[in-house]
Amino acid sequence: MQDWNKDDMFGYQFLNGCNPVMIRKCMKIPDSFPVTDEMVEGCLKRGRKLQDELQAGNICIVDFEILKEVPTSKERYLTAPICLLYKNELDQMLPIAIQLLMPHVCFTIAINSKAREKLISEDGIITKVGSISGAGMVILMQNAMKTLTFKSLCLPEDIKVRGMEDVPKYYYRDDGMMIWEAIHSFVSAVVKIYYDSNKAVQKDVEIQGFVKDVVFGMNNFDKFPKSLNSQEQLVEYLTVVIFTASAQHAAVNFGQFDWYGWIPNSLSTMRKPPPQQKGQVDMKYIMESLPDCVCSSMVLGTVWALSRTQENERLLGMYPDMYFTEQPAMEAIKTFYNKLEEVTKIIKSRNEKSTLPYWYLSPDKIPNSVAI
Repeated sequence: MQDWNKDDMFGYQFLNGCNPVMIRKCMKIPDSFPVTDEMVEGCLKRGRKLQDELQAGNICIVDFEILKEVPTSKERYLTAPICLLYKNELDQMLPIAIQLLMPHVCFTIAINSKAREKLISEDGIITKVGSISGAGMVILMQNAMKTLTFKSLCLPEDIKVRGMEDVPKYYYRDDGMMIWEAIHSFVSAVVKIYYDSNKAVQKDVEIQGFVKDVVFGMNNFDKFPKSLNSQEQLVEYLTVVIFTASAQHAAVNFGQFDWYGWIPNSLSTMRKPPPQQKGQVDMKYIMESLPDCVCSSMVLGTVWALSRTQENERLLGMYPDMYFTEQPAMEAIKTFYNKLEEVTKIIKSRNEKSTLPYWYLSPDKIPNSVAI
């Protein structure tokens, strides 16, 4: 992490760090973030105005609006920042303007009961080491759920909506799309084996019941399917389930120690509020703002544990329990496994030429499901 404090590393983490799904193409500066040409003129290296760079597609934005008004723990601070990033002539993503209200936290919430009990409960580890209080955690989840839609879980749709189709060195997108396509192709082959028509899908009581159960109790159920009426819809739905539980979880989970293990790079909390003007921060202020040793050690232990894989991990494409025994299904599994091996080779070849390898979406490192 010797480069943790450099601008290009800061921008890189929005593309390939533990949270690569917040960045989006910016076509208009938000009214709540009044950035002017004068503010960023030293950052735009092509000699263009900010509006020209916006129109050229060289400006991206990250907006943590869901953190607004989330309650914090006593004497801890939180921010809901907005950050503008500029793609320079070297295809680096550099920050050019950041809005700070209070320091923020970044963490991944495991979607299982143990995590709710041990990580984000009133006395959970995340609550102890982060800025957000137990009550605030509930509000944060409610805010996040308002933005969650079924289409946002479909990687191709998500990339398109965020305008990130052509941003260079976005390995989360590049590798993720290869995984998505492999899963989609596999699911499509299997669905055709067991469902010979759209009517067969409609008549499957268990599938229809599962879809209804998924949205039961959700406050944004209108943004998710309540039934599946065709083979195509079933294929997309199952692809989302498999991709989210395997590749998407791997992308945001297994890099936690890499990116959060160096405390100054990604703080869980801060003991002082952020300054409101430039030039007010010195090293003394920074050191007094960082989490204390007890908090930092808890963070290190937590992210180290969350970044581990199981000793006998079942990776994506492995089906040792013989859930499928028909020959066509077995052939589909073999084709899927071979495709994943191809993707692994492609990623390995690229990483061998890179000074900062991105391996979180390499199929040989993706568990079949959320195991931690």
